[in-house]
Amino acid sequence: MHSFAYRSNALFTFGVTILAIMCIMVSVSDNFNTASPQAQIEVLKINRFKRQPNGNDEVSLTMNISADLQSLFTWNTKQVFIFVAAEYETAKNVLNQVSLWDAIIPSKEHAVFSIPATNKYGFVDQGSNLRGQEFNLTMHWHVMPKTGYMYADKKVISGFRLPEEYR
Repeated sequence: MHSFAYRSNALFTFGVTILAIMCIMVSVSDNFNTASPQAQIEVLKINRFKRQPNGNDEVSLTMNISADLQSLFTWNTKQVFIFVAAEYETAKNVLNQVSLWDAIIPSKEHAVFSIPATNKYGFVDQGSNLRGQEFNLTMHWHVMPKTGYMYADKKVISGFRLPEEYR
């Protein structure tokens, strides 16, 4: 006969193997979901646009952020992390990204929202490159599953411009 330790090891190995197979099946079945999230961002007001004492430009915006992210949620979705970033080009850098606002959507019930928000994080450029600058607001989302790989996507909303003069 086999010892108690041998039988426990065999039972544990069998349980872990079944659990791994189930996790793989969950991850594969989640790939059949076709997400079609909707997002819209409006700049309602430029609250402040100034030059800091160190020479950097700083902007404070009020935005209306609307989204319907319900299609990102499946039975395998734990939560969705979203953030809004300002993206613009300068002579020095092809792409500058500044995170303005973020949130965690914990469930499908919270995935439809429309909120006015000021930027949580400073919209600061290292230099004086923001006067008259065109920029895009991009909503990024990272879907965090219960099991499987995390994936990300984004929606770019273009057509915004900062004023030529400081306020």
